[in-house]
Amino acid sequence: MFSPDDILYEDNHLLVVDKHCGDLVQPDPSGESALEDRIKAFIKARDGKPGEVFLGVVHRIDRPVSGAVLFAKTSKALVRLNEMIREGRIRKVYWALTENRPEAEEGELRHYILRDGRTNRSKAFDTPRPEAKEARLRYRIVGAGTHYTLLEVELLTGRHHQIRAQLAKIGCPIRGDLKYGAKRSLPGGGISLHSRRMEFEHPVRHEPVAVTAPVPAGDNLWAYFETL
Repeated sequence: MFSPDDILYEDNHLLVVDKHCGDLVQPDPSGESALEDRIKAFIKARDGKPGEVFLGVVHRIDRPVSGAVLFAKTSKALVRLNEMIREGRIRKVYWALTENRPEAEEGELRHYILRDGRTNRSKAFDTPRPEAKEARLRYRIVGAGTHYTLLEVELLTGRHHQIRAQLAKIGCPIRGDLKYGAKRSLPGGGISLHSRRMEFEHPVRHEPVAVTAPVPAGDNLWAYFETL
């Protein structure tokens, strides 16, 4: 559940929140409470706003994923941030704990992602397919333990389940991600994929903004890798 301690950055135009595993960013057909609604209610109460609170979702991360999520508090900021997302001017860096180690210490992955709406799963192909979208990311190995490897991943495109599908394609499923080939689940149904850092130019003040989300609390493996 959202609490004020989850706010990583806030000003008059922007809000960056540390999402917990299992939280929905936006409402969906299930009708469950979403992070967007909880933040609106918090701002309304905190600031004593008489009317509706404006909060624009700039990007989403999957329900079992944790970490930094960017919201716009003004329509001006939302329009400009959406444009920055389309133009690739918001740098998004993730940490992923994978069951296997990639062959190369670092590299760029390029695949073609095809989403299956029926199963809510994406598949990565090496060559173009009808309706498949190009997906690119860069990765580097940050650390390794006995059973898991920590990768730092920079998204170069934003496709459905992109990191999960591309890492699975190279034989490195993310810890806990049964949908993409992990051996076992994690308590609570989360996966070890974390939106670690966001870097961009402020859409109104034009100053550099860099926000880092701490790794999920209560997970000894994450805690181990954060100290490397």
